[in-house]
Amino acid sequence: MLGICILLVFLNNFTCAIIDDDLPSCLTIHGVHNYTTHQSTSNSDAYHRLLYVSMQNQIFTRSTFPQPRVIILPESMDQLANVISCCTRGSWTIRLRSGGHSYEGLSHIADNPFVIIDLMNLNGISIDLDTQTAWVESGATLGEIYHAIGKSSGTMAFSAGYCPTGGSGGHIAPGGFGMMSRKYGLAADNVVDALLVDANGVVLDRESMGEDVFWAIRGGGGGVWGAVYAWKLQLVPVPKNVTIFRLMKHSEVEDASKLLHKWQLVAPKLEDDFSLAVLAGTNKDSSIWLTFLGLYLGPKELASSSMHKKFPELNLLLEDCMEMSWVEATAELAGLKSVSELKDRFLRYDDRAFKTKVDFPKEAIPLEGIQGALEILKKEQRGFMVMNGQGGMMDRISTDASPFPHRSGTLSMVEYIVAWDKHEDLHSNEFIHWLHQLFDYMGKFVSNNPRVGYVNHVDLDLGRIDWVNKTISSGRAIEIARTWGEKYFMSNYDRLVRAKTMIDPKNVFNHPQSIPPLLEIMLDNVKENDVIYKL
Repeated sequence: MLGICILLVFLNNFTCAIIDDDLPSCLTIHGVHNYTTHQSTSNSDAYHRLLYVSMQNQIFTRSTFPQPRVIILPESMDQLANVISCCTRGSWTIRLRSGGHSYEGLSHIADNPFVIIDLMNLNGISIDLDTQTAWVESGATLGEIYHAIGKSSGTMAFSAGYCPTGGSGGHIAPGGFGMMSRKYGLAADNVVDALLVDANGVVLDRESMGEDVFWAIRGGGGGVWGAVYAWKLQLVPVPKNVTIFRLMKHSEVEDASKLLHKWQLVAPKLEDDFSLAVLAGTNKDSSIWLTFLGLYLGPKELASSSMHKKFPELNLLLEDCMEMSWVEATAELAGLKSVSELKDRFLRYDDRAFKTKVDFPKEAIPLEGIQGALEILKKEQRGFMVMNGQGGMMDRISTDASPFPHRSGTLSMVEYIVAWDKHEDLHSNEFIHWLHQLFDYMGKFVSNNPRVGYVNHVDLDLGRIDWVNKTISSGRAIEIARTWGEKYFMSNYDRLVRAKTMIDPKNVFNHPQSIPPLLEIMLDNVKENDVIYKL
């Protein structure tokens, strides 16, 4: 997080024609020396430490998953552009890694020979309090951003997620929901400019990339459009002191169900300054635990009073509430010991593997539906649910303002998670089967036709496309991707296809659930009767 150059840069023409084996040579010629290769036995330990250091989902540390031939750590915008040009000249598949939090490993695995461009050294931050904006490099973590803002001002903030080790590149690109989204919208809603390196190594700002592409990179997912070098963020005002609380409840299914049923009626209708989330899981004695997390942008007396009026069943006491600065609140809500830990990008809560699913209910789930979900939850102590109330500003932003469509009328975002220790990995299929049981049960209570998802909680159960298969026509690829594209983006999907075609027609930046471009997908192999898709 340091000073950032925001000039348009056009790369000098490359003088070397390279093949795959010449990638290290190309990098060296163009001044990129910070990389490690899979083939280097002398550097094997360093390679594997670098590969796994930010890999959050331990599923992908299994030896059965493919590993990159090269891991590259660019240290400047010019180096990032040079790296991309070297990779595209050599026909390498590119994986961009900001914080390593991709739930399905899309930032660090691929089916064909690939390289990881790890952005961790691109973590500069430059804050301008006069304009209330910040330029943030994509490798900066949310924790680093929060820490830098808190150090610069006690009354400014940024609306983004809980997890301090999440990379800003991977968090903002799919949307970025957080505890202040009811007040200020998603992280992506608060991006006012960006610097994007395209497949040709050209750096584009908002004006030069065009509004369609700028729209797409703010909610359309990461690793698809190019490499975002930096975001220009709109900071938002907060009081000098905010209020938070973490309230634990332990009860049987019946009482826990009543609390959750009331929560879903209250949380979306609270004043915009109030966010109330709840986590649910199972104790060893099969009772249910609930943890209510609250953030109020104001004094604790008002927070307590609001809860007493609107959610008396919660029995929130004034002494349960804590007043502190916004940056202290981000650390506390993340479970950190101090604000300084926000800067630790390699902080690990545990070394666990996990699988997640997500829903966006538009109607209140009936009490008996919640009871049924908790009965399933009782069967697996490794499972839990996270429910975030929506409403507020999220209701007032149009569904097409960004690719993220889950706005007006959406009551909450519900996450279903199962996590297990690495030594339990032999039973992973059982754990995932349990998760699918819970998810399938909830289907009748949530959005359908389609049952929508969230690309920040990427889910390969929704489908995937095999880009190694060179016989897929453009039209066919677009229809395959529609399977998950309309679940993530609903009616915004076709506009994303257009944006992809504008910025990356050769599909250099792709992954199993990426947006396909129009007409440029292996057209030499289109069969006579194939329909060329037109938007």
